[in-house]
Amino acid sequence: MKNVKQAKPTTMRGTEWWRGAAIYQIYPRSFQDTSGDGVGDLKGVVQRLPYVASLGVDAIWLSPFFMSPMADMGYDISDYCAVDPLFGTIDDFDAVVAEAHRLGLKIIIDQVLSHSSDRHLWFKESRSSRDNPKADWYVWADAKPDGTAPNNWLSVFGGPAWEWDSVRKQYYLHNFLASQPDLNFHNPQVQEALLAALRFWLDRGVDAFRFDAVNYYFHDRALTDNPPLARTLSSDVPDTNPYGFQQHIHDKTQPENIGFLKRVRALLDSYRERMSIGEVGDGDRSLKTVAAYTDGNDKLNMCYTFDLLGPELSAAHIRRCVEAFEHSRAGWVCWAFSNHDVARHVSRFAKPGDDGDRLAKFCMTLLCALRGSICLYQGEELGLTEADIAFEDLRDPYGIRFWPGFKGRDGCRTPMVWEELAVYAGFSRAKPWLPIPQEHRVRAVSNQEYDPNSVLAHYRATLAFRKEHPALLTGDIAFLDAPEGVLAFERGSGAEAMLCVFNIGREAVKFDLPKKFGKARFIDVPGFEAPEPKGKKVSLPALGIVFGIAD
Repeated sequence: MKNVKQAKPTTMRGTEWWRGAAIYQIYPRSFQDTSGDGVGDLKGVVQRLPYVASLGVDAIWLSPFFMSPMADMGYDISDYCAVDPLFGTIDDFDAVVAEAHRLGLKIIIDQVLSHSSDRHLWFKESRSSRDNPKADWYVWADAKPDGTAPNNWLSVFGGPAWEWDSVRKQYYLHNFLASQPDLNFHNPQVQEALLAALRFWLDRGVDAFRFDAVNYYFHDRALTDNPPLARTLSSDVPDTNPYGFQQHIHDKTQPENIGFLKRVRALLDSYRERMSIGEVGDGDRSLKTVAAYTDGNDKLNMCYTFDLLGPELSAAHIRRCVEAFEHSRAGWVCWAFSNHDVARHVSRFAKPGDDGDRLAKFCMTLLCALRGSICLYQGEELGLTEADIAFEDLRDPYGIRFWPGFKGRDGCRTPMVWEELAVYAGFSRAKPWLPIPQEHRVRAVSNQEYDPNSVLAHYRATLAFRKEHPALLTGDIAFLDAPEGVLAFERGSGAEAMLCVFNIGREAVKFDLPKKFGKARFIDVPGFEAPEPKGKKVSLPALGIVFGIAD
């Protein structure tokens, strides 16, 4: 690998710093523990931010650290404007912002607006009677005459999406856990309260929000039953969960969502250089929803979907996903291969006989070549695999509910490994909230930091390489015909036209160079040496890469 200077953050691009940015997701409870309770905290984030900056990323995304009973690891918020003591104090959060900004990093925080915890004061008041001031702040409905739920809507986490409340003697809606009641966005007061929470964090220096389940805000007022989904179509969740048996056209992605997103954008635009990114889980409609939510420069700045977070890594699938978004002529998209909700992609995409390090490097280079911003999940820069967690160690309610057909999300949430030989790999002085696999220890930062051939070195070099080529940051993308298993496209920005060819297959292939690139100057991509073309053809080994620049 050639030495590549470390990339500087792209934040100097001004109001559109997010366009083409690389975002690093930090799952605070698994990043660094400084209090000695086995759970990561905000002081730990501050301690490790220089490491994050050394990668060459532009922003960090912090998963929830708000007040919560932690039924869903913080995605069940009981106070939108308070830090949970498990993670520290509001002063600790301010320190994260200050240190990130000192290092040239932007701060993105999760906002879980579609639902709250059932411990939230709003819900406690709402459930107390049918005529209190917050009675309509959540989605309540009477039972059917036979006592069953109001309709057939299902919860993502299993079972009906309705829970009976013995005080109000009504059902309330929960798209996730029963302890995560859905807020009623049809009520203007709810919208105002949530916008006020956003202002609270904007005033503390937050640069952007990642909106969890952004298409779940509104529901069909008539509570119409969802129709069945043909089983041949893809679903949001594994087949172990009946949620995927329905077309979710009434319980989410309602047209009223657009109006609220415009209100959010207006608020963000009243501050300087602020940004929004939405998480869209909408099955086969996801990319259309992304287009609707990012088009027009008056809603979200960008979105990401689960389209590349599934089990398929193929040329046809990636081309189909990217072209679907490009053809929509919409705003901007963020691509990712891993996050805190899916199995780590080195395990997800692996085939028998694969070299895990080569696969990790290949995927990183591919991600960096796609048009859009990119999101990296903590630990993927070490080539971490999915951890095999025993049932008795599970903490994820989703995994506990569907075990053993679906083992949940804890396998990708295990603590970061900083030092192989340190107690608990340098994450904590106490037993961590999830176990640390031995196979992760040997991939610790300490073992890769000074190895020029490591996955960590590759991530740094590839991010630097990406920033040296404007075509990869914001250039257009056009796909080219290629043999089966080969993904080929052109990236262009101004005078630079770059050919990117990826052999996703596990057999060597020959690729016919397009006429435009017949005399291309082939360049070394970090970790992948430039091949010697033979005439108008170029050979690619399994998981091979070719980059060329047109003369």
